[in-house]
Amino acid sequence: MADIAVIGGGAAGAAAFGELLARFDGGTIHWIVGQHAPGRGVAYATSDDQHLLNVRASAMGVFQEHAEDFIQHASRHLGQVKGTDFLPRRVFGDFIQAQVGVRIDAARRAGRSFRIHPGSAREIVSRGERGYAIRVGADRWLEVEHVVLAVGALSQRPLRTVSTTALAGGAYELDPWRLDRHPQAPRRVVVIGTGLTAVDTLLSAAVKWPYAELVAVSRHGLLPFTHSALPLAPYAKQEELNQALLACDDAAAMFRLVRRAMDDAGDTDWRSIIDGMRPTNARLWQHLTHARRKQFLRHARWVWEAARHRMAPATGEAIYQLQEEGRLQVLAARVLDVDGKAPLQVTLRERATQLVSVLEADLVVQATGLDTAVAYGAHDLLSQLLRDGLAVADPLQLGVLAQPDGQLTDANGKPQHGLHAVGSLLRGNLWECTAMPEIRAAAHRLAVRLSRPAAETVRESLAD
Repeated sequence: MADIAVIGGGAAGAAAFGELLARFDGGTIHWIVGQHAPGRGVAYATSDDQHLLNVRASAMGVFQEHAEDFIQHASRHLGQVKGTDFLPRRVFGDFIQAQVGVRIDAARRAGRSFRIHPGSAREIVSRGERGYAIRVGADRWLEVEHVVLAVGALSQRPLRTVSTTALAGGAYELDPWRLDRHPQAPRRVVVIGTGLTAVDTLLSAAVKWPYAELVAVSRHGLLPFTHSALPLAPYAKQEELNQALLACDDAAAMFRLVRRAMDDAGDTDWRSIIDGMRPTNARLWQHLTHARRKQFLRHARWVWEAARHRMAPATGEAIYQLQEEGRLQVLAARVLDVDGKAPLQVTLRERATQLVSVLEADLVVQATGLDTAVAYGAHDLLSQLLRDGLAVADPLQLGVLAQPDGQLTDANGKPQHGLHAVGSLLRGNLWECTAMPEIRAAAHRLAVRLSRPAAETVRESLAD
């Protein structure tokens, strides 16, 4: 009997666990979820209904092959919902938990073996051909053949420009989802970051502290673009563009092709072109050399992420309203220093003029988004895997080295048999792998592969 362990209680872990429940009957499926409500993770644990999905309801689902319907689920709880709506993220968190519950009930009826562990995975030890031993909590060990890492984003590390004095004083918040830890109303809140996480932080702060001045700062000062209110017509030459992009091995050349397509697209909205690239994004990334990837991250990442990961229309309107009212200022500047106690002194260098100025802030919130720099993060399990050579950090600090199918590799590119990942840890390999459509597809493929008879798997390996 070959047991499997899924480590991670967020959406990626829920998708992998549910897919395995539907088809794996070779042993026990263990889901190690940690201390939080399983299935929600950071993304869907919010209770603030201003925090909206940035994907339309019709495109949201947990499992690849499903009889589920998020729209029906949401309509039962919110009233009539349309597929074009952008709904509160907490509603999708409820849906994840409900769908996992359905899979659990079906697995029980089918006689499949599974266990859900509320503790955290502390250590993974290789047993050679016998698989792995996982320490859960203080001293409980599980013996499994396969491990699926679905740990999600790492806890935020303070920026190097933040002093120990500022960190110790309590006015610098590393967790943008915990504004409730600051009961006293601030006069000015500085949010470091202008991506989707920062946008959610600004919306929450605006309601919690209606008289506070809000300042968002990032190197380029670019907020995410906004989705169209209704779905857009596809770009007629999308397949031709995608094939041309796949023939490139240079990010700059790719951007030139995209800009040319936008110029020649006529009435087609530029957002259709960006969305139409989605099926090829992973392959485009894999075509780039290490040097080209580094170049992209340094020079083009900011505009790509603003265009690719857009705000829901209602979110964009709310942010625009805050700016029109004069409550929100967005700055393109580099944070040179954060020091002091309360209030904090935030030293900035403006991008356009290179002038240095100091802002006084009663609260500074670091909302710089997804962190997958495993070599520097304070994640005990991932740090142990790196120390023991079971995982290797991506050279650009975008997660861990892995095969295209998510199987982890060592420093020489040799696959680590039985050790897999889904979700954000694979950014170095896939670049875009954190949205639910990509997560559920990856979880499905992995579950199908792990559920095959051993003889079939061996034959496939020999054929490769």
